[in-house]
Amino acid sequence: MPSGKIIAVCTSKKKGVPKTDAGSAVLEKDLGIQGDAHAGDWHRQISLLSIEQIQTMKDKGYDVKPGSFAENLTTTGFDLAAVKVGDRLRVGESVLLEVTQIGKECHTRCAIFNKVGECIMPEQGVFAKVLEGGPVTVGDSIEQV
Repeated sequence: MPSGKIIAVCTSKKKGVPKTDAGSAVLEKDLGIQGDAHAGDWHRQISLLSIEQIQTMKDKGYDVKPGSFAENLTTTGFDLAAVKVGDRLRVGESVLLEVTQIGKECHTRCAIFNKVGECIMPEQGVFAKVLEGGPVTVGDSIEQV
């Protein structure tokens, strides 16, 4: 699988709301992004979505951008739809993620759904835990290892 690029590194202080592109962040082993609402000792420490998936929503007329669906890492040129639970992803020089879940059940209509009217994370979001931490910056590579 060819490598892609990270085009946004997004965080938020609250769950269920769009995230803001910080440009870079530090991922901590067994935690996630330092200071992010989704960080913690669980299986969905990091969420990933591709700009190509976001573009499908823009094409439907929605005003969305990286972070709109509360993803932490927005990628380009990397086929996230092809990854499976258990796959490992190298991000930049030092970060190693393990895919733990594809999609998620939404129990309530979050702020994202209420704003956009539709959410792609339940079907297309990729979730991972951090096996090896380190810095992640826009422009870093992402590849399956």
